[in-house]
Amino acid sequence: MALDIVIDGRRVRDFGIGTYIRSLVHALSRIDGANHYTVVTGPGEARVWGALPDNFRIAIYAGDDHAYSDHLLFPLFLRRFKPDLVHIPLNRVPLLMIRPYVVTIHDMVNLFYDERKLSALHMHLRRFRFRRGLTRASRVIAVSEATKRDVENLLAVPAARITRVYNAPDPGFLGREPAAGEEERRRIMERYQIDRPFLLYAGAIRHHKNIPRLVEAFAVLREQLAAHPVYGDLRLVIIGDTISQYPAVRQAVLKSKMEHAVRFLGFVPFDTLRCFYEAAAAFVFPSRHEGFGLPPLEAMACGTPVVTSNVSSLPEVAGDAAMLVNPGNVFDIARGIRDVLTDEPLRAELIRRGRIQAARFSWERSAREVLEIYRDVARGH
Repeated sequence: MALDIVIDGRRVRDFGIGTYIRSLVHALSRIDGANHYTVVTGPGEARVWGALPDNFRIAIYAGDDHAYSDHLLFPLFLRRFKPDLVHIPLNRVPLLMIRPYVVTIHDMVNLFYDERKLSALHMHLRRFRFRRGLTRASRVIAVSEATKRDVENLLAVPAARITRVYNAPDPGFLGREPAAGEEERRRIMERYQIDRPFLLYAGAIRHHKNIPRLVEAFAVLREQLAAHPVYGDLRLVIIGDTISQYPAVRQAVLKSKMEHAVRFLGFVPFDTLRCFYEAAAAFVFPSRHEGFGLPPLEAMACGTPVVTSNVSSLPEVAGDAAMLVNPGNVFDIARGIRDVLTDEPLRAELIRRGRIQAARFSWERSAREVLEIYRDVARGH
């Protein structure tokens, strides 16, 4: 019997989470023509989804998932579809959520790092809602073994109700053909005024992403490579959030006297991002905590050597295809980058292994595992 499945797609434009939602929905649309799907999205976002098959429909919901009223209004909205189950693809579960539902947990960052300096009461309420959303779920999908362990250990969710299903790079990164020809790539680099070898970071600029320490390591590396014939005037390009709301990052740049060598580009279109991945001398991702960590795999898929952290889920995701460094040690980060830039055999080997590692993760495989979870949950109810 065909299932009626609702997927909460309201965060489709978000960095990271949006990639997960969009990629999962499109992968499900390719492998499942039997079940019926309703994808809930915000006003003006129907075009984001592109063409979907006939067993998929888009439903517009205008409510704000940050509003207190959403705890009641969103569940009421969902009831009209009489779903067999609902998939909430991030742990922002309304307190009155209808059941059964499946929730995907991407990381525990909001419990580990309090960027907004919330009061003890606010943190207690955040933890209560976080745990309630997971413990009431029929199944919790964790995007890595590291995240699965965090859910078990910190929130006491039974291991039998948690299933690990890996994320995967956007299929657009996996093509062997470059994103642009040499002439087009040169025009893109000129448009952004990039005319020297550069390191790349792409992702959100939040506290746990460790960007100030990356800037400090870059300053150390610049001094070490000052006389190098290729990397003597190396640059650092950071793609992601605007810097204005992260004073610690700005202070790190000023303190290191790297204003002339560090560029913040904000968000860029997909094809431009892929072009930057391909053009970078190395991709550096020294995050202190990741639920999965897609950007290193995206860089690997584009044939760029990766330097990333030896903590959290990153060793699990990167395998032996990246240079792993201690994210708490500026000099170890600088050492890892220097080795990847200057050791040509190591560099070539990381590029080779990186392409293989990125290809191990597939949205179609992940979608099949998620679909099996849907069936299990529906049978259980």
